[in-house]
Amino acid sequence: MMRGALVGLRARHEDDIPILEDELHGDVVTASRAQGRPWRPLTPGSKQSQFAVDDAEQGHVPFSVVELDGGTLVGTATLWGIDDHSRSAHIGLGLLPAARGKGYAGDVVATLCHYGFVVRGLHRLQIETLSDNAAMLRAAERNGFVREGVLRSSAWVMGEFLDEVLLGLLAREWRPAA
Repeated sequence: MMRGALVGLRARHEDDIPILEDELHGDVVTASRAQGRPWRPLTPGSKQSQFAVDDAEQGHVPFSVVELDGGTLVGTATLWGIDDHSRSAHIGLGLLPAARGKGYAGDVVATLCHYGFVVRGLHRLQIETLSDNAAMLRAAERNGFVREGVLRSSAWVMGEFLDEVLLGLLAREWRPAA
């Protein structure tokens, strides 16, 4: 398990999937904002679940996020789009509704940075988020990510186009938590 200050990132367990499907995918608005594609219902136990893990997939590393104090599942974190040639990847995360507003997002981002830069030896990490996602923007910027641009009206979400913010962090700029 990768440990942060408040949360741990561990392998996805089979019994995590129904919880993540119910609390993250089952929330139509939040899922639509996070996925970048139209929401559709998912049959319980489906192998098409975005939370199912394919251990053979090398460009996508999914984690379950758990509280260090007690081990309760609080969300999901992902290093995705891993490019071994350019040594870059993207960061994504989703917290269960009960876990939001507790400072976990910043800790997840910090722990993913450690994994990306120290464990994987990457040079660049990137985050794309909707411009009104204040919690993710705050978590990214507190970890040293820099706003590199705005993709105007690039995301179709629940009947409207929204802007996305592109943030980046280079290994040489990263300052791990003490």
